[in-house]
Amino acid sequence: MIATTALMMASLTAQVSQNIDSYIQKNFDDASLTARVKYANQKELAKINDDFGKSYRLPYTDVKVKEPFKVRLETNVDDTKVLYIINGTTLLIRIPRIKVNTRQDLAKSPGRRQTLLDFGLLTPSLFNGFLEAKFVRLDRATNDVVFDITHPKILDDTSRHRVWIDPQKKFVTKREWFSQRGRQLATFYYNEPVNLGGVWVPTKMQVKNVDGALAGETYYTNLKVNTGLDDALFSVK
Repeated sequence: MIATTALMMASLTAQVSQNIDSYIQKNFDDASLTARVKYANQKELAKINDDFGKSYRLPYTDVKVKEPFKVRLETNVDDTKVLYIINGTTLLIRIPRIKVNTRQDLAKSPGRRQTLLDFGLLTPSLFNGFLEAKFVRLDRATNDVVFDITHPKILDDTSRHRVWIDPQKKFVTKREWFSQRGRQLATFYYNEPVNLGGVWVPTKMQVKNVDGALAGETYYTNLKVNTGLDDALFSVK
């Protein structure tokens, strides 16, 4: 019986593409949404790392993302507007009320660059010199394909992710996040996907710490895909 099961799994794996290119959302260009925190346990979030819980103190964040490597986050903290933009390797943080207007170069800190992977999506730019993917297995419980995702050696960042991908809808259903020292930091679950213009996008994200405790839960609302967002929205000048 065990031998038969092993043969069946080997046969199924042989039929599944082991190339990450087969699971990339190639027709994705941009998206806008509002990320709303529905649950946050600061004690459990603190077990992930010292800073991780900060974003969960914000009730909402307006998000705009665009290929390649453009992210715009806007929110309010105590009636103070906060703007956070990543464009390529440049990070802009602007808080007009307290006269903060700083730019940082993240070229040597790839792990700090927020990307579409954080939202459960895989797009072409991610694997154009920024990330590499190695097929691990076909998950027999979910039929998801599993890949290890790392940075190329030239980027000098050994943090990594193990991701489970729905092979039909092509979105990440689960992501394990590991530090540069190889310690698992958290596990993310992406659920309740919707199809917008041929792109499957999850609308719910949960994060658990290494103890398996639910630390945070976020929902994506007002979701729009491929509306032609202006590049000026991501200006870091």
